[in-house]
Amino acid sequence: MRHLIRALWGEPSAPDPPRPGWRDWALVGVLVPVAVLEGVLRPDVPWRALSLVIGVGLIPTLLWRRSKPLLVVVIAFGTMLFSQVWALVAGGEPPGLNTMAYMLLLPYTLIRWGSKRQAMLGLPVILVPAVISVPLTSTTPGDAIAGFAILFTAMALGEALRYRAYARTRQLEQVRLVEREQLARDLHDTVAHHVSAIVIRAQAGLAVSATDPAAAGEALRVIETEASRTLAEMRSMVRVLRRAEERADLTPLPLVTDLGDLPRIGAGPAVDVDITGDVDGLAPALSTTVYRLAQESVTNARRHARHASRIAVSVAADERFVHLRVSDDGDIVHPRAGSSPGYGLTGMAERAGLFGGSLSAGPNLGRGWTVTAVLPRNGSAS
Repeated sequence: MRHLIRALWGEPSAPDPPRPGWRDWALVGVLVPVAVLEGVLRPDVPWRALSLVIGVGLIPTLLWRRSKPLLVVVIAFGTMLFSQVWALVAGGEPPGLNTMAYMLLLPYTLIRWGSKRQAMLGLPVILVPAVISVPLTSTTPGDAIAGFAILFTAMALGEALRYRAYARTRQLEQVRLVEREQLARDLHDTVAHHVSAIVIRAQAGLAVSATDPAAAGEALRVIETEASRTLAEMRSMVRVLRRAEERADLTPLPLVTDLGDLPRIGAGPAVDVDITGDVDGLAPALSTTVYRLAQESVTNARRHARHASRIAVSVAADERFVHLRVSDDGDIVHPRAGSSPGYGLTGMAERAGLFGGSLSAGPNLGRGWTVTAVLPRNGSAS
């Protein structure tokens, strides 16, 4: 219980309370003449002059009810308590107008925009005058119950809208987090793939530059091509993120059927691609995911597989699942104990998980490294 009270006491005010707008000024502009007319024309107004001063004088507090909720509540309900003390001393009903029903906005605003500390401090300030008014105004039990029901309903509505705004903020934060993760995967699977090819070609060109200038020149041409592709993809992604007026290039996303292009992209060990089963009927999102998983696996093998001469990519689709297997014949490199997987493997596992699939990666019994993924055909990104 102590922890709950401490948590409530430390909860901050709702962020970004709205400043007084035209609706607030319009409300004040309507309430002032209404209160004046009631104070002048209504025959049974107690302490007419004082009621008119209190009823009209408290209306401007509505303009600061969001920015200073506790202060406004103390001013308004403290004035009401003062008027009740006046009635007890002088006799008769406390001064007030029916128009002062606008004060129900103040408890609502205190709960909606104030901190929990302000709400806990302001609640007694609200309830004391409300309780005292029952015997002073000769209110019937039914009217008293109805009055308190309206008061607590206003505060409950403030809490409900506050929670709704909080839940929506959390939902937007979650959406932004998912978008950032997706952007990180896309950057790694597209731009990083071309950059890896550039690095491999640059290393190959440096190795043969002294003995074979023609090979070094060919490496530079490949680097130029890969760099141009990287720049084009970066510009396309930035254009989409900036929501520029010009539309991004509507380049089709790669599919499983495009895996045949992998042997011609980048340098390193030869890549053999084998596709069996009905892959043309795969959902586009699933087909692109299989391509990205294979692309990243091939890139990792080209960068990290030592003395590898061949990379085998196998895709087999049946009625229920799509099986992907990428293996190389390089030297076995066991992961260090306690080391965390790289961003590539993390992103691949996330992609597979979005479709309800699984992914595993590890060294083979003899030579090389193998990545396997199993994705259900009816899976959908969640």
